This record gives sequence, structure tokens and C-alpha cells, in this order.
Amino acid sequence: MKTKLLSIIFFLSACTIAYSQGEDNSLKGVPWKERIVTGGGLGLSFSRNQDFFAVNPLLGYSFTKRLVAGTGATYQYIKFKNVTPNNQSISINNYGLNPFVRYTVYEGFFAQAEYEWLSFEQPIEGGRKNFSSFLAGGGLLQPIGDKASFFVMVLYNFSYRTPQAGELAPYNSPIILRAGFNIGGVNLF
Repeated sequence: MKTKLLSIIFFLSACTIAYSQGEDNSLKGVPWKERIVTGGGLGLSFSRNQDFFAVNPLLGYSFTKRLVAGTGATYQYIKFKNVTPNNQSISINNYGLNPFVRYTVYEGFFAQAEYEWLSFEQPIEGGRKNFSSFLAGGGLLQPIGDKASFFVMVLYNFSYRTPQAGELAPYNSPIILRAGFNIGGVNLF
């Protein structure tokens, strides 16, 4: 937990230092309604062992031209293939929240850090298990209009651990790829 907290503090400090450098980043005079960012992403993965589908809507706020913070919601559908003793598949539904901080470093390139809480269905044992993850990485925002953009990002799950044999976990890799759209907010381009 200390490592996660220190990583978040380091990331926020780096954003603050970068903010204080160079051009005027302020949004003085911009109404709060124009600072709201909405959007989200989709996740899709198919493999021999698992099919994965995720929807991640988000709501954020532009504090400066480069700094956006907010929260996202997560819904995941996962189908684990051939996991029971008689080789049957298991389908589960997960949900969670992920507060995030995103800082645009240079012309659409951004760094992002987030904490993800995920309620993960446990079909074999019954019930649900909570997973907490610290994710960080970067990506690219590409404008597709005056107030809209497409993003693609790669995040690393610093809390990832390899599942034990027979254990079901929300991710099968510490690398997480996301793509999606942002609508609204301040034009960063």
C-alpha cells in the first residue's frame, strides 16, 4: 500500500512541476461547464483461454489545459474457457470504479495514473472478491473535432500478481490496453 501511495504522490508531484514550466496553462475565465469531460473506453480481447469485454465510461474535470482528473466506472464480462474439471466454460460479470489523473505532456501525448477498485465475481467459490490495483502509463489523444478526441493508452498494473492454478483473476497480464473517446472539456490541441 505504501508503494501505491508513494507512486501516486510522485505522479501528482511530477504533474505539478510540469505544470509550473513553460506556457500559461490556466483556464481563467472558462466556465466550469466547459471544463467537464465525458467519454470512455472499450476493452476487447479473445484468446484460447479467455474472452474479455469491458465498458469504461468516464467523467472528468479539466483543472488546467493539460491536467484532467475524474473517475470512471467499469463493467467487465469475462468468459473463462475450459476451467472446470469437465472442461466447461464459466462466464462472470464484474464492476468497479477507477479515479484517475491525466496530464498531457506534449501535443496529445499524455501520462495517466489511476486507482482501480473491482468487484470480481467468484463463480466456483460463490460470492465476490474485491481487487485493488494501481495502474499507470501513457497514451495519445487524437482530435476528431472541436471538442472531441480519440485516445489509445497502455497502462501497467503495478498490483498485478500471477493467478494461482485454478484461480480466476480480472486480468491475465499486467499490461492493459484501452481505447476510447473523450467528449467535451477544453480543447487541448
